[in-house]
Amino acid sequence: MAVTLRDVAKALGVSHTTVSNAYNRPEKLSDHLRQKILGAAERMGYQGPDPLAAGLVRRQAGALGVLFDEDLAYALADPAALLFLHGVARAGQDSALALTLLPGPRAGGDAELAARTALVDGFIVYSVAAGHPGFLAARRRDIPLVVVDEPAPPHGDDWMYLGVDDRGGAAQAARHLVDLGHRRIAVLVDRLTPGDRQGPVDTERLAATTYQVARERLAGYRSVLGDTPVIWECGGGSPEHAAPAARALLTGTDPVTAVLAMTDELARGVLRTAAVLGFDVPGDLSVIGFDDVPEAARTDPPLTTVRQPLADKGVHAVEILTGARTSEPGERLPVRLVTRATTAPPPD
Repeated sequence: MAVTLRDVAKALGVSHTTVSNAYNRPEKLSDHLRQKILGAAERMGYQGPDPLAAGLVRRQAGALGVLFDEDLAYALADPAALLFLHGVARAGQDSALALTLLPGPRAGGDAELAARTALVDGFIVYSVAAGHPGFLAARRRDIPLVVVDEPAPPHGDDWMYLGVDDRGGAAQAARHLVDLGHRRIAVLVDRLTPGDRQGPVDTERLAATTYQVARERLAGYRSVLGDTPVIWECGGGSPEHAAPAARALLTGTDPVTAVLAMTDELARGVLRTAAVLGFDVPGDLSVIGFDDVPEAARTDPPLTTVRQPLADKGVHAVEILTGARTSEPGERLPVRLVTRATTAPPPD
């Protein structure tokens, strides 16, 4: 495994910023400290920051652009996006970088123009479709870019990427329900493609999926459940978007006993609808989310969910751009199931 900047920092007992400064901002360090760092790095086999990422330290605008697929009001209200932004802001502040937030096509503006003209020294692209016009415009600019979550680079391409083990986390959630004895299970997904389509998902619609995170999580669920779960597309990621699906799945002729929601926000919508309809959770219905945002521990009852390192993703994305962290090809951070009080064996 390649030695990283963080390995050097740990070995010397200094911050990763100090090691980065030895390469990129030597005026910040004494000659003695800089030579000590460079000597240790050479002995450990560290080759120095990636040249593409290191280009960011020659910044002129002093700002990073964060590109979303949603409007900014949603990005600043969605708990998962907000945690990610907290991580970006914290790391950006450490590097004296401002943030420029760029909305996606659903904001009604010109995403391509915004990305093409933004006064930034690098881009963090957060969970967008592969054909997102802002993403395509950002890639055409000769400045560093890192993609978080999606789209992952196809084979042979070279943009920097950071994600999580979506497939493995979804499989953990599905296995938990199967081990409890559930067989009638539904999956709620926010979107499979750009747009606001709602309703059950058939084989043709499933094959049309363009969002990588949705595709990976569905693959994880189905690796355990096979083709048996009902899949319902909600047309958005808010709790309100989950309500019609939850109502249909709980009041049909063969109601489900468990729901796998692709986000905690959708899971919260299921819990609210179940309460309105008089279903007990987890006595009548088990629910599992994905993300483990702070609200997940405060639902009634507290939500079983898959925890992903949302804030850490933001920190790591900035560190990759500034050269403080080396991005491994296709890097995916680990996730884990957090079992709380919304899951139990199915009713008799």
